[in-house]
Amino acid sequence: MRKLTYFIACSLDGFIGDQAGDASSMFRFVDEEFLEFLKTTYPETVSTPGRRALGFDDLENRRFDTIIQGRASYDVALKEGITSPYAHMRQYVASRTLTESPDPQVEIVRDDLVGTVRELKAEDGELGIYLCGGSQLAGALFDEIDELVIKSYPIVYGTGMPMFGSDFAITEFTLDEVRAFGNGAVVRTYSRKR
Repeated sequence: MRKLTYFIACSLDGFIGDQAGDASSMFRFVDEEFLEFLKTTYPETVSTPGRRALGFDDLENRRFDTIIQGRASYDVALKEGITSPYAHMRQYVASRTLTESPDPQVEIVRDDLVGTVRELKAEDGELGIYLCGGSQLAGALFDEIDELVIKSYPIVYGTGMPMFGSDFAITEFTLDEVRAFGNGAVVRTYSRKR
């Protein structure tokens, strides 16, 4: 069975963006060392235009072959005129408001999001599914998340958009790996306790 991994950037106090969802203040921590980590470990988590601009669009996917993102995350690309932001993966966008996809490579999931994710997880394959924000989507899929990869940046928002935008029972995860960077960022990987 394939894993659903919530690969997310957050502040030290657990917010993935300010109250409007803007996370641009975290971008300044993506320095050479951190970018090399992404390139060698998670190259597919960088958008296709980003991969091209950084010169590693030819790298094979290492962890994920499918991405699911929320409407607000997808809108970031749409505002730039990009309708297929992760062309190197199968793309799903969870949205109740988009009636049709603006791109044939992007499938809109309007109903039964959990059922769709369970079908994707049940597929054969070595690579997993990248859950790419946002807060409400992560909350809706919380019970399906197998792994957390949390990129914590050394800033505090004080208030903002939480990692999970819903209520759920306390759930334990096991720490698998920690990687610290010279800029103060820390990447922690956790597996859901079964």
